[in-house]
Formats: sequence, C-alpha cells, structure tokens
Amino acid sequence: MKLTPTSLPEVVLIEPRVFGDERGFFYESFNAPRFAEHGLPTEWKQDNHSRSRGGVLRGLHYQLHRPQGKLVTCVRGEVFDVAVDIRKGSPTFGRWAGVRLSGDKPQYLWIPPGFAHGFCVLSDVADFVYKCTDVYQADDDRGVLWSDPRIGIDWPVADPALSPKDMQYLPLDPSRPDLPEYVTP
Repeated sequence: MKLTPTSLPEVVLIEPRVFGDERGFFYESFNAPRFAEHGLPTEWKQDNHSRSRGGVLRGLHYQLHRPQGKLVTCVRGEVFDVAVDIRKGSPTFGRWAGVRLSGDKPQYLWIPPGFAHGFCVLSDVADFVYKCTDVYQADDDRGVLWSDPRIGIDWPVADPALSPKDMQYLPLDPSRPDLPEYVTP
C-alpha cells in the first residue's frame, strides 16, 4: 500500500498493491493492520454506493455533530473528488485538494472528519463507493456552496447537474456557527 499526501496534510491518496494477469486483477481494498500502521481508521460504521451520470456534481457535504471520516473510491467510470478544510482555526482553513479517481486505477482518498467532501462525474456514468467512520444523520447534514469563489475549486465540469439541496448551501465563512472547530493534534 502506497500513501501519497495531498496539498492538505491530513487528506491522503492511498494506492493498494494490485496483482494482475491475463485473467484480471486482485487487490485488498481494506486491511485493518495495514491501515493501523499508517494511522488510518480501522473501524467503519457505514458503507455507501452512489451511481451518477456524467456531469453530476455532489457536494460539498459534511456533518457537524457526528462528523464522518470518509474513505472514497471510484469503481466504475471517473470522478474528480474534492476535500475542503472547513475547520475554524485550522492553518489550512478554506483550502481544497482534488484528485481524479477512476475505476481503471484502484485508488482511495482518505478524507478526515472536519472536511467537506464532494465530487463530479467525468465519465458517462460513475459508481462511487465509500466507507464512513460514522452513520449518516439527516438532521446533522450540512454543506458548503460548491462554487464558493473564496474556496476557488477548479471543477472540471462547466455546467454541473446539482441537487436542489446542493444549490442552496452558503459560502464558507469562518463566522458560520455550523462549522467544526480545529483541534490541535
């Protein structure tokens, strides 16, 4: 397993070791002892699978009182995946990291609790799978405006298809009462 840091120190790209031949391939998508060796979570409370058509953008989502760390991957198609540090007081507050994830290349992105998350679909269809460190709570669901100019995410889709919920989120502002606090490690 290879870990590559992103521009946000806590957000990490994970590449499993893939064994392939003419029959296909095999890789461990999760191995608790290996994850523990690298300081990554080993306990998950929810697994999700999302299928979206090309041009769909989902995000930027987070939970405030029951924050979710997410281990995300694309198993079919291609997405541009984004994490934004929304922790008030963080030295990287408002910064984002983005990576392309593809079903053709097994990779995972670890997004810790306290970060907003979103992705847009670059292929005709994409299956996006992720593990969460806590369960989804509808009454704790929060978000940040996907197109917030203060964040300045360079989304690779010009006119994304959005849910009504994702269109109404507010921009990121440190005075918002619904943002998590940064805790010094």
